[in-house]
Amino acid sequence: MSVRRSAAEPESIPGGRTRAGTHGGGPAGPVVGPPAGPPTGRLAVLDAVRVLAALAVVFYHYTALASAWGRPTDAVFPVARHLAVYGWLGVEIFFLVSGFVICMSAWGRSLGEFAVSRVSRLFPAYWAAVAFTSLVLLGWPEVRKVERFTDILVNLSMVQGGLGVPHIDDVYWTLFVELKFYVLFAVVVMSGLTYRNCVLFCGVWTLAGVVAPTADSGLLSFFAVPSASPYFIAGIAFHLMRRFRPNAVLWAVVLAQFLIAQHYVPARMVSSLGRGVTDQVPDWPAHLIILLGFLVMAGIALGVFDRVRWRWLPHAGALTYPLYLIHMMAGLTLIHHFRDQVPPVPLALGVTAVMLAVAWAIHRLVERPLGRVLRSSLRRGMQDIRSVTPPPTRPTLDRLPAQLSEPEAERIPAVR
Repeated sequence: MSVRRSAAEPESIPGGRTRAGTHGGGPAGPVVGPPAGPPTGRLAVLDAVRVLAALAVVFYHYTALASAWGRPTDAVFPVARHLAVYGWLGVEIFFLVSGFVICMSAWGRSLGEFAVSRVSRLFPAYWAAVAFTSLVLLGWPEVRKVERFTDILVNLSMVQGGLGVPHIDDVYWTLFVELKFYVLFAVVVMSGLTYRNCVLFCGVWTLAGVVAPTADSGLLSFFAVPSASPYFIAGIAFHLMRRFRPNAVLWAVVLAQFLIAQHYVPARMVSSLGRGVTDQVPDWPAHLIILLGFLVMAGIALGVFDRVRWRWLPHAGALTYPLYLIHMMAGLTLIHHFRDQVPPVPLALGVTAVMLAVAWAIHRLVERPLGRVLRSSLRRGMQDIRSVTPPPTRPTLDRLPAQLSEPEAERIPAVR
């Protein structure tokens, strides 16, 4: 979910267009897209969106869930809860931003570079978050217990969702969805990250998401992730608008994703709030928030927010990923532990401040230094894969059968 500057911006040619060779470092080729749009570097407004999305999720977990407070939160936060019950939509906004950012950061990179950037970006903070949350749950098993030590080890792989192993922290389910997106998008990177291939990918994934719910195919449903794919796809389309220019096809892609996303709102409310709470709150605010998210991303694609360059935003945005990873189970445990000693509002705000401090420590002490080391090590490994080739196998006289006659041996070319 992090915004990273593309490793190689598209090669400029007359007319403001890009060449095919820019997607993988190969030779220049024919034009592959419409005229280029605004330059695509780091966008501070994306950090602002991520900050708002992360705080919305924290707000939802701390003031809408009853697990930490021991009673319905409408009695604890009678006013704030009316807004907090929609904070889970921060996850959908994260997916929307992720589609934009991954398409942007992968442009100009090879498949190996794309894989290195994702692994070195995701895992250092994640490993620290798993360790931190595990220590909190082992020390205060009040909200949740760690059943098996092996669960912690498997969680370090980030693929526990596919193995049926419980998440140490419930928010990790979104990371498994992100991994599916990366695997699918890696196919585009491998085939050549061009305008045409991105649009084709959007169309194919949309079709898969529409077919998957009624198809008798576990594999299709596994990768289609129909409740999340509309946000990733729309994010990709928004990035194509910004990198090149808006057109009817891209707007149609975005509109289709927005309409499809509405279908999954009721089910997402039930999974996030439970049936009882869902029946008590209206769903129109959720639809409105999704609409606002799409409108903001449209503004980013069209350059409306290019003047937003506040220097503190990238620093705040850098904390959103570790904050998201550590805030839920550790924060709920702290709330549960001190709920009888500290009033609700100061407690929720205090725990949020503590989680921000821990997120800052993880970012500065783990994510940045370990990310650099991991990135360098993986790049060397990728270089070895590209440079080391098996020696050619050519016939030599000492490998010939013993019964080979001398005239036959003379017909074999000498090895030089």
